[in-house]
Amino acid sequence: MKVVFALALLIFSHTAFSATSNVYEKSVSKDMEATYQNVYKALEDNGFYVIFEPNIGKNLEKFSAKWGKEYNQNKLESIRSMVFCSAWYANQISNSDPSLLALCPLHITLTHKSGQTTILFIKPSVVAKGSAAEKIAKELENDVIKSLESGLNAN
Repeated sequence: MKVVFALALLIFSHTAFSATSNVYEKSVSKDMEATYQNVYKALEDNGFYVIFEPNIGKNLEKFSAKWGKEYNQNKLESIRSMVFCSAWYANQISNSDPSLLALCPLHITLTHKSGQTTILFIKPSVVAKGSAAEKIAKELENDVIKSLESGLNAN
């Protein structure tokens, strides 16, 4: 019985780890607006240009009456996104594997609930695995994460 339990735990742990390793996720005990502005500035300061800023939460809110109990079941207080790109990385990726231009533009999502702001970013290296652009995609990912963490740690 212990072996079956241990095996089930191992499989569950691996599945949970695999699911989350595709997405960079970090939470901070900070206000959404301040965090959003700090991350925006950090991206821009590091050569990424924010080209679109959808307020997903406001858009979803318009459907609250229509969706009823299906609306915002996780009680997220805010959902915002930034769509951004780096011309240099877009060029490097297109030189290595033009099909991975599907990564451009990149995006992040920020959520806020109970005093916690969480940032989510799909890791380009996961998408590029096995591609000629895998190395440059990993470099891009590292630069984006460095920028995000700079913004998250700003005062």
